[in-house]
Amino acid sequence: MRRYTIADVFTDVPLQGNQVAVFTDATGLSAETMQRAARELNLSETVFVFRSAEPNAHLRVRIFTPTTELPFAGHPILGTAFVVGRAMGSNVVRLETGLGVVAVTLERTDGGAPVYGEMEQFVPEVVPFEAVDELLVALGVDEYEGLPIEGYPNGPVHVYVEFASEDAVATLRPDIGAIERLGEYGINCFAGSGSRWKTRMFGPALGVAEDPATGSAAGPLAVHLVRYGRVPFGTEIEIVQGVEILRRSVLRARAEGSESAGVERVFVGGSAVVVARGEYLLD
Repeated sequence: MRRYTIADVFTDVPLQGNQVAVFTDATGLSAETMQRAARELNLSETVFVFRSAEPNAHLRVRIFTPTTELPFAGHPILGTAFVVGRAMGSNVVRLETGLGVVAVTLERTDGGAPVYGEMEQFVPEVVPFEAVDELLVALGVDEYEGLPIEGYPNGPVHVYVEFASEDAVATLRPDIGAIERLGEYGINCFAGSGSRWKTRMFGPALGVAEDPATGSAAGPLAVHLVRYGRVPFGTEIEIVQGVEILRRSVLRARAEGSESAGVERVFVGGSAVVVARGEYLLD
């Protein structure tokens, strides 16, 4: 039997945010078993925790969607830090991922329970996205006037499509099958201004038709916005996601740097709440 914890991430309200299951001791489990367990649970992601040989890390994690393993994902890292952080008693939890070590800084109550966490993500590169016309058709967009549609690898490759208003994002009815045929992308549709932004993320080829909260997309969105001058470097933006699927989430992100140096550091933060614990027969 393997013990697991379920946390709702990027929310402080149970039954909101994005769920993640965390198996706190996955020693000896095969990749096949972990993938089958993630498919059984059918959450956006499931995390399996191991000891780490990396001297700068406390623990090593492997992250699975129902259909594939990801080298990194945001809400699983934040949720795992909340789950293991209280027992560790440390204000910083360093988790080894497939992209490297991610540090999560935790704010705690007087009783020691984490109430907020902030991770320093990797600074993503910018990659071209070739299937712009096909994507716009899948989204039902006839004329596009937003920022350039580009990709940012950060675990999955996240692609960003700007809309004129939050209502336009809310009323989207995309062709999920057509988006799936584009490949393993997270398609992020966003709108907003200043420090307030709204997003929806569609990733059917990743096993998630629509994601309630995408931490790995929040950092690149901040990067995208500062690159094109929509927000100043160092501005913390608030991102609301998941409303349309009744899992409201709030993510905070900022990209630090300067016009001369570009983006130098990326941070993403939010709350999480533990909602369930149990055991699974995996051995």
